[in-house]
Amino acid sequence: MNTPPLRSREWFDTPELYGWTRRAAMLGMGMETSNFEGRPIVGICNSWSELTHCNAHLRSLAEAVKQGVWQAGGVPLEFPVMSLGEFNMRPTTMLFRNLMSMEVEESILANPLDGVVLLGGCDKTTPALLMGAASADVPAILVTGGPQLSAHWRGETLGSCTDCRRYHVELRAGNITENDWLELQGGMIRSPGHCMTIGTASTMATLGEALGMSPPGNGAIPAADSRRSQLATTAGRLIMNCIEQDLRPSKVMTLPAFENAIRTLHALGGSTNAIVHLIAIAGRLGLELPLSWFDELSRSTPLLLNLKPSGEFLMEDFCYAGGGPALLKELSPLLHCDCPTVTGKTLGENIAAARNDNPQVIYPFDSPLAPDGGLVALTGSLAPGGAIIKRSAASAELMHHRGRAVVFEDHQDLLARIDDPDLDVVAEDILVMKNAGPLGGPGMPEWGLLPIPKKILAQGVRDMLRISDARISGTAFGTVVVHITPETAAGGPLAAVQTGDQIELDVSQRRLDLLVEPQVIADRLREAPAAPQVPSRGYRRLYAEHVLQADRGCDFDFLVK
Repeated sequence: MNTPPLRSREWFDTPELYGWTRRAAMLGMGMETSNFEGRPIVGICNSWSELTHCNAHLRSLAEAVKQGVWQAGGVPLEFPVMSLGEFNMRPTTMLFRNLMSMEVEESILANPLDGVVLLGGCDKTTPALLMGAASADVPAILVTGGPQLSAHWRGETLGSCTDCRRYHVELRAGNITENDWLELQGGMIRSPGHCMTIGTASTMATLGEALGMSPPGNGAIPAADSRRSQLATTAGRLIMNCIEQDLRPSKVMTLPAFENAIRTLHALGGSTNAIVHLIAIAGRLGLELPLSWFDELSRSTPLLLNLKPSGEFLMEDFCYAGGGPALLKELSPLLHCDCPTVTGKTLGENIAAARNDNPQVIYPFDSPLAPDGGLVALTGSLAPGGAIIKRSAASAELMHHRGRAVVFEDHQDLLARIDDPDLDVVAEDILVMKNAGPLGGPGMPEWGLLPIPKKILAQGVRDMLRISDARISGTAFGTVVVHITPETAAGGPLAAVQTGDQIELDVSQRRLDLLVEPQVIADRLREAPAAPQVPSRGYRRLYAEHVLQADRGCDFDFLVK
């Protein structure tokens, strides 16, 4: 095929003065004209930040990418973009995912780049990178920073932050001491990288492979493993082939590729957040992923990965068992193996030599951990636009449950009253929190793992049905329904729920219902408090005026293609 003209030449091969000054600027950085004359320029889009500990090692990965680009005859130029860290940003990084994606898109389009390698890690950086790259539609490859090494404490192997949450419950219940808690804190994060459970970061990194946007092995190789740098160098070489072949995101992330990603998500028992992110990435390419399709594919996709929070093991174990390629090989009877990928090969060719070295970590296709997927989409009178439950991390006895609602009007109300000894609550009740969605949060924070009241913990209870329009961390576990759409602040039925109402969850029937007469619900909604006031200025005003609901990926309406 004919090699397409280099996009970067539009910047340098121009008779105006700026073409000359651009060349002068390259020389001013110590390059010779022969370094960049007629050679593809590869941007290294780096979300490194010391405010985002998951991404704090990405500068060294950028150097590895540069080696690969130079080796293949290109010119690597690193540039920074916004970094989204779950631990430090308030109220939630989800509020800023779309902003980062816009910066990625505009940084690519505004500069003389023929291709780009995207460096991410922490939860929202990866989807933001893919959203921006999809909109720019310049050849791109995703490389993530990799998971942390497994944590160990008193003979137990622990994963962040699944076991942080588990032991925090035991601290609140009085079963461990403050000194125990501090000792645990000192050893939970023992290397660079993101959470080593199959949380959102690990899920999205592995889905990068399923989509065809990452080199094989990207999802599971630990951040501290030398193979992570080797993979980054490989990506630097591969992007040069993508440029030569004009292999852009729109040619890789097709509808069959998204079907592969959705099936992989279910087989992983991956993060609920991935549903919102996949919908948003697809929307940038003009593709629709209805929640009904996620549920349809869940019914026919087995759960194969035995990782926390749904199982026993951690990302290191996944890597040693064969990682993403081995899981995709097991799942291949259900995949579109002819989908193109950034390696220049099809997905099937990428995984042809993969081997499952530990069937206790990656279960065989014909002997799965569970016969259907880890995530379920619900509808019903309480969630007419949909809701999500991570069945693989929930309690089986609560999969069909009817109980009395105990309602908290917002997150502050929850924090103020949840441990009040006078709170009227029993273990069979259903905890409900309002006003935590895209508008109400704002930003749909990860507040959906409502704490169990201390008085209930004291009874030995460790799970209750919890419902909200918030999100949960991919590391979270328990019987938790999230992403209720429309949200409270958008006038959804959740706004009408009152303490004492009966709610019924029936996962087998995919139903979540408020057992109150429709007319009563309508009357209550007319009397419900007004939606939050739109901020007067800046990005938060833009967000409030244009964000879509969870079933549309929480993207901005004007960014959907």
